[in-house]
Amino acid sequence: MGAALARSGLGKRTALGASALLIGANLPDIDALAYFGSPAADLEWRRGWTHGVLALAVLPFLLTGCLLVVHRIGRARRHGSRPPELVPRDLLLLSCVATLSHPILDTLNTYGVRWLMPFSGRWFYGDTLFIVDPWVWLVLALGLFLSSRRKRTRRVKTSTPAAVALGLAGVYITTMALSGWAAKRMVVRELGVAFGTPVRDVMAGPVLLNPLVREFVVEQESQFQVGTFRWLQRPHVDRGQVRSFTRELPSHPAVRLALETRLGRRFMGWARYPTFQLQSLESNHFLVHIVDLRYAREPGAAFGSVSLPISMPEADQK
Repeated sequence: MGAALARSGLGKRTALGASALLIGANLPDIDALAYFGSPAADLEWRRGWTHGVLALAVLPFLLTGCLLVVHRIGRARRHGSRPPELVPRDLLLLSCVATLSHPILDTLNTYGVRWLMPFSGRWFYGDTLFIVDPWVWLVLALGLFLSSRRKRTRRVKTSTPAAVALGLAGVYITTMALSGWAAKRMVVRELGVAFGTPVRDVMAGPVLLNPLVREFVVEQESQFQVGTFRWLQRPHVDRGQVRSFTRELPSHPAVRLALETRLGRRFMGWARYPTFQLQSLESNHFLVHIVDLRYAREPGAAFGSVSLPISMPEADQK
């Protein structure tokens, strides 16, 4: 996205404008350093502080300041040659646009963003695009390629393909957002009839490659209903394939101890639709499985589940 914004003509507003757009569009992801931390540190820190309102107010100024220093050093090294004109106001504007674009795009998927950090840990979800949507990548990459080819051949209006690609990506995102909104309403209607229980919340998340299919999770009073929504079939939800999971927290003390661990707290702070399974191993050893139904259905999934071994005295098992 940063490269497409730069090629669309915005990068020409000022010297280092393209750099501001490229760096700013990725700058909030400095929290990816959490992957090198302790287990599940990424769940606690990713899309939090560096994606929240405080960081979004500070990061553009930091980026602009760094680029101004780079420009001054470069000008000193040119020994009197005329450098490209740098407009600090425009550089700050481009830094703001690029930095803000990042959490906006992140919000469009089911992972979500904590926009109000550090003041609130509430997650916001768009349920519009797959986490790495191949169609957005394809259209933006094609626009960049065509703009670059025009520049190499010195044709006029080299920014047009990139600008058109941004427009097409915007149309696709809007269409997917409307599709998701309509899918949620249809899931609520069809499952409301099927199970006769009011729906409290619903997610109709996109899947890889196929914009006509969505995986849904419906939160009802005491359970989750999980299934697949298909636009090209009637009814859109195959009730025979809908699976039910309990919403209730098991009363076993091993579950309570699991939630008090660092890993348990981090996972629950991130989970959107958690369901629990308790597995007894030996007399006083248990495995507490927590599964986030956004991304997993069974314990042991590569992403979206965690299994916590708990040992406890026999007296505490009652």
